[in-house]
Amino acid sequence: MGFAEYASFDAIALAEKIRHRELSALEVLEAAIERVERWNPKLNAVIHRAYDEARRVAAQTLPSGPLAGVPFLVKDLNLDVAGWPRTDGSVALRDRIPEADAELVRRQRGAGLVLFGKTNTPEFGITGTTEGRLFGPCRNPWNPEHIAGGSSGGAAAAVASGMVPMAHASDGLGSIRIPASCCGLFGLKISRDRNPWQPEDVMRALPLSVHHCVSRTVRDSAALLDATGYPEKRAPWAAPRKERSYLEEVGRDPGSLRIAFSTERPDGRLLHPEVKAAVVETAKLLESLGHVVEERSLPLNQALLYLAYAPAGSADAAARVAEIEERLGRELREDELEPLTWSIVRRGRTVPGEQLMRGLRLLHKLVRDVASLFEEFDVYLTPVKGTPPPKIGHIDPLAPDPSVLNQRQAESFPFTAPFNMSGQPAMSVPLASSSDGRPLGMQFAARYGDEATLFRLAGQLEAARPWIGKKPPLYG
Repeated sequence: MGFAEYASFDAIALAEKIRHRELSALEVLEAAIERVERWNPKLNAVIHRAYDEARRVAAQTLPSGPLAGVPFLVKDLNLDVAGWPRTDGSVALRDRIPEADAELVRRQRGAGLVLFGKTNTPEFGITGTTEGRLFGPCRNPWNPEHIAGGSSGGAAAAVASGMVPMAHASDGLGSIRIPASCCGLFGLKISRDRNPWQPEDVMRALPLSVHHCVSRTVRDSAALLDATGYPEKRAPWAAPRKERSYLEEVGRDPGSLRIAFSTERPDGRLLHPEVKAAVVETAKLLESLGHVVEERSLPLNQALLYLAYAPAGSADAAARVAEIEERLGRELREDELEPLTWSIVRRGRTVPGEQLMRGLRLLHKLVRDVASLFEEFDVYLTPVKGTPPPKIGHIDPLAPDPSVLNQRQAESFPFTAPFNMSGQPAMSVPLASSSDGRPLGMQFAARYGDEATLFRLAGQLEAARPWIGKKPPLYG
């Protein structure tokens, strides 16, 4: 397969060519490896390679299915792949090698995906940019001076540059949607408990993070969720069952949806003018497609939301570090965690139990207020980010004073976290760009368990404003 030819296909199209014996899975894998070796020195998206193992898998008979034989990359955060390093982006964990696959990885392999590497992520997925000490900054294929987003920045840069048509990603406060927005991709944060999770890495009092992917096409995301998104027998919770295949939903008419939108930031600051214009233009597009669109502010005090979340978030970080120290049999050195991480951990070590529980109670009340908006509307539209993607170094997790980083993160990422806290599905759709060509994703959220509506709407938007032909400079 020719170099450019490989990157022109999405995952479903590649799998069809393999199934019809027009190509072998090994040929497709070699094309993916060639792309990684060409672009990774410029992007730093892939941080672990498992080429020989993948070649052995690709040479065998693969399971049947719409994704069989497609090369796939796994994010190096909160997910075990047997025999591969799992660092979670931290110097403290650089020597950890899991012995068994996580349940989600078993499902990815069961779908016939050929896993051949891991992608860059910041330490513990804390930041909305991927610029960690262990692996260094991941760069944006649209402009390498700018961020690829975080914490799934490596996954997004890999897909946007054509290394793979889709890649595993996870989202705890925006970590699928933010990189998708930065890199011009489709990124769906699925409902809580739709996909299996790594049990020891989920805070059950406040389960924010979900695993899925970033992709160039909507249908690839749908096909992967069909393959992985079913209840786990050992799990005490599960998202509502789907009515039909998500892949079928992509081509279905969404009907006339009631869609609310806002051009206001939930923190009261002024929205970047280009981002605001993109939201208004998207609202007009939705009206032209037959939807009923109304401007409505999100019923949320964001300052209170983060105040409520802070005790649990910092206490969870402190517990995580305590578990690492227990595993290592010693205390961590100062240079084994980044300054931002240490600041959160130290704060978490002093959180009283009463403050923790009061924060959680307030948080659950606030997210119920967010969910109440969906009693009247089917979908809520906001931008993913408050600004276009900033330059590398603007949000610096290695800066000695974390307060500057926290302020800049709040400026850039005010819209995504509420839907992690409510557990609702929300997607980034690449519908706009800044005046200098940086992608701007639009966020659409739906009721808990209603990925079907989002897939139908995304398919409609993809047909109305196709983005597959838009390629970054670091692609061809």
